[in-house]
Amino acid sequence: MPPRYAIGEAEEAMLLEALAHYRAAGVDPGYQGHYEQRYCNAFAELQGGGYADAVATGTAALFIAIAALELPARSEVLVSPITDPGTMSAIIMNGLVPRLLDSRPDNFNVGPEQVLERLTDSTSCIVLVHSIGQAADVSAICTLAAERGIAVLEDCSQSHGARHNGARIGTFGEIAAFSTMYRKASITGASGGVVYTRDEDLYHMALAHADRGKPSWREGFDDRNPSQFLFPALNLHTDELSCAIGLASIGRLDSVIEARLAFVRQVSEGVDRESSACRGYGYGEDDSPFIYPVIVEPERLVCSKTEFAEAVRAEGIGLNPHYQYLAADWPYFEPYCADRFDCPNARSIRDRCFCLYLNEKYSVRESADTLEAILKVERHFAAG
Repeated sequence: MPPRYAIGEAEEAMLLEALAHYRAAGVDPGYQGHYEQRYCNAFAELQGGGYADAVATGTAALFIAIAALELPARSEVLVSPITDPGTMSAIIMNGLVPRLLDSRPDNFNVGPEQVLERLTDSTSCIVLVHSIGQAADVSAICTLAAERGIAVLEDCSQSHGARHNGARIGTFGEIAAFSTMYRKASITGASGGVVYTRDEDLYHMALAHADRGKPSWREGFDDRNPSQFLFPALNLHTDELSCAIGLASIGRLDSVIEARLAFVRQVSEGVDRESSACRGYGYGEDDSPFIYPVIVEPERLVCSKTEFAEAVRAEGIGLNPHYQYLAADWPYFEPYCADRFDCPNARSIRDRCFCLYLNEKYSVRESADTLEAILKVERHFAAG
């Protein structure tokens, strides 16, 4: 399968431009300068307006976004069940209590029904993860949250550029967090993140929480006078060279999505047409694929789902045979959670699928190779 090489010619050219810019200025590249401003403007424009702040990592983006909301201490935050540990850590390290949601049946994403089942009088926020490249039903969830005075933070880390009801995800809740590390649809280098909101006051709070409490938006603010800072906060911002990479990467996001969708479409339709033991997870034209699940019907095989997936991987197909990002499985988080909750729907879909890796370099040939490998392994392990 072809490597991605996300830092391509456009990213290299923008890096060289940034180095030349600072060489001409007689200083080394720093942070919060010309290229970060350009990148944040481009990001906000992609979202249809609003405010963006580039930060060090996706986890930092989540931490900052939660901090900016200024939620009541020890209040509960409803959180999607299939997510990265950084999501849970950002909640806990802000002094809040995570309360796991379940997903919809046969789905990685949460729906409004699952939110209603887990709401309590202590709920202050919903951290809604748009998993694996597909938008959750964020409009319905935001409506019920607004009726109850509950904030919504969209975690868009796996779904850059995906749409819901025609609008980009990240534009529905009060604030959103994105990861821009090297495997995501748009990147800023090895690691990175973005906090996005349409609320100027929230944006200002995010800026301060990202950089040691500095009120950088205030007229007359002196960056070298810590007595003007607002509150204790960490240094979580990014750098000019990362933002230069981000400028090039975000400029081709739509073509990245289109190419990834073509691969997913071909594999999904091929599996549904030709396999008797597997089926595609499903996709929509508004998706921005990050990984793609294939569901296995183990009763039609003489092996387990994981054994089947590992055999497909042995044929040279990049995949995760058993996606272990179900938060209910992590014992070290259990003492911090509001209660013990097993997330049966999320567990069921996770246990019945393996997840194909993909990138925009995959073509018709790679989709055909993937289908051929799945069918070959299926013939070997077919029951009866």
